[in-house]
Amino acid sequence: MAFTLPALPYAYEALEPHIDTLTMQIHHGKHHQAYVTNLNNAIAGTPNENKSLEELVKNAGSLSPAIRNNGGGHWNHSFFWEILAPNAGGAPTGELADAINAAFGSFDEFKTKFAAGGVGRFGSGWVWLIKKDGKVEISSTPNQDNPLMDVAEVKGTPLLGVDVWEHAYYLKYQNKRPDYLAAIWNLVNWAKVAEHYSK
Repeated sequence: MAFTLPALPYAYEALEPHIDTLTMQIHHGKHHQAYVTNLNNAIAGTPNENKSLEELVKNAGSLSPAIRNNGGGHWNHSFFWEILAPNAGGAPTGELADAINAAFGSFDEFKTKFAAGGVGRFGSGWVWLIKKDGKVEISSTPNQDNPLMDVAEVKGTPLLGVDVWEHAYYLKYQNKRPDYLAAIWNLVNWAKVAEHYSK
């Protein structure tokens, strides 16, 4: 069964001014579409053809680089679009807020450490807030890897993931990755992140 590009839950221009319309059009319509197309080509006619995206991601270490990279790209981006929203941001509440405060001392301290994780990722990759052993922590993965993969340095359940590939921010922010990571806080859909936490 072929994978398909999921529709965005908002319009391309909905995340302005923090993420510009052209970046969203290219990021979703070209980059994410390419991961879907290349993943479908990589699994066609193989025993992986009927596996779910989650199965592919969890067993990434035993699969071809094409399946690992494109499967990861498809999973990561599908997740990323859902944790962004227009008129979002603010701060988490409830159990998620308690977990963040317990792990990092405060929400502001968490944001500082999360940004450091994103800025510190050399080259392309992702920065994550994950749930591991009942607690939350920050991790980072290269390329299109994620914390669900058997190859991940730090494994856990992704709650929040931010794309730090240059294609995610370069048109608006150029080489200023810290500015992009600061702007993301205006878009985080904390209700969705909390939903992942409570699962």
